[in-house]
Amino acid sequence: MMLSTLSRSPRTFTLVARSLSTEAISSSQSQLPPPLPPSPNKHPSSKPISRTRFDPAPRPAHPPRPQYQVLPHLPPSFGRNQFLPVADSTRALLESIVAEFNAPIRYAFAYGSGVFDQDGYKKDEKPMLDFMFAVTHAAHWHSINMNQFPSHYPLHARVLGSSFVARVEDISPGVYFNTFIPMKGVTIKYGVTTIDNMCADLLNWRTLYLAGRMHKPIRIIKDDARVRLTQQVNLTSAVRTALLTLPETFTQRELFTRVAGFSYAGDVRMSLPGENRGKVQNIVGRQTEQFKELYHRLVVALPGVHWPAHMETIQQDTSAHARAAHLRKLPSNLLKHITEQYASEVHPKEADETMYWTSLAGDEKLPQIIDHELRKIVRQSSTAQSLKGIVSAGLGKSVRYSTEKINKWWNSRNASAGSS
Repeated sequence: MMLSTLSRSPRTFTLVARSLSTEAISSSQSQLPPPLPPSPNKHPSSKPISRTRFDPAPRPAHPPRPQYQVLPHLPPSFGRNQFLPVADSTRALLESIVAEFNAPIRYAFAYGSGVFDQDGYKKDEKPMLDFMFAVTHAAHWHSINMNQFPSHYPLHARVLGSSFVARVEDISPGVYFNTFIPMKGVTIKYGVTTIDNMCADLLNWRTLYLAGRMHKPIRIIKDDARVRLTQQVNLTSAVRTALLTLPETFTQRELFTRVAGFSYAGDVRMSLPGENRGKVQNIVGRQTEQFKELYHRLVVALPGVHWPAHMETIQQDTSAHARAAHLRKLPSNLLKHITEQYASEVHPKEADETMYWTSLAGDEKLPQIIDHELRKIVRQSSTAQSLKGIVSAGLGKSVRYSTEKINKWWNSRNASAGSS
């Protein structure tokens, strides 16, 4: 009956057919999921790869979340005081040596008497070139480096592998040295540390092992924005610490000597016949221009300090209020040790913070306490590193290194005795 009715009415048939077709399309769209995009790497006919525990499927890539803000770059003028010039031949040699390493180095610098002149060396004498490399992952770096330069490591380190080397490096102060390495016609020594360890020491002076070395002139070979930023903090901390131990008027040489001496005060090697007692004076005597380039802009930027560029005399405000501004901004590890010395002598900081810092800064014993705490920090790290040197260098190189140090000490002692 219905079909006959539809056949008699073409218009009615068309409307019903159109409504039925529309319902079918909308119903199918609401129930079916959207089609998957075609994959160019997979074929429908290919069978899935069977996996075993010896051939597991690759894990999905999840980039690690950074624990700190990444600094891709800094303004070109920031930290320009850190880039100290050297002779073109020296620069080319240093850069060619670092370029020899296949393992990735994020930050590299050279330091010591092989880079900048020091008193106590003859003109024809070629001292060892000292390098410091900051890397991202220590075990990975040593694995690549051990494969490229196996002779740089002692036999036991090669047998135990890069993970052992990384564990030794991780022991405070967090540096692993390879010594007496012939390269490019010279003898070098290079230390390896992680970028995290370096930046932590520059900020907090946890060991002062790296921060103290970087208080003195260095030649940057590979730059890193994060290290440049924390190094600027480190240099400013050195100035603040020195100002707290210096009188109202002093010379630039006194400032440089005080800063250069931080990493040697308390060094266990200075109490043994293994280090030149006049090391600090030898460094400052021949590197005055480099020290001034490093520190002059930082010093004059501090409130209460007057140092004209053409003069060698520096004046500072030594009032308790001005000294308190320096004291409260010292590196956290040093500041913690200082405040512990005053724990039973002053009112708690929570009662009146301004009065607390002013009381500490105005104490006459503060310079001696700062010096004492610096010595303690350096003594611990230098002792640990000296013991690590036997493991990292091996017995043979350790004896050779100690013998050369003793010979330098003996020669410097005879020279000073002859001059007097």
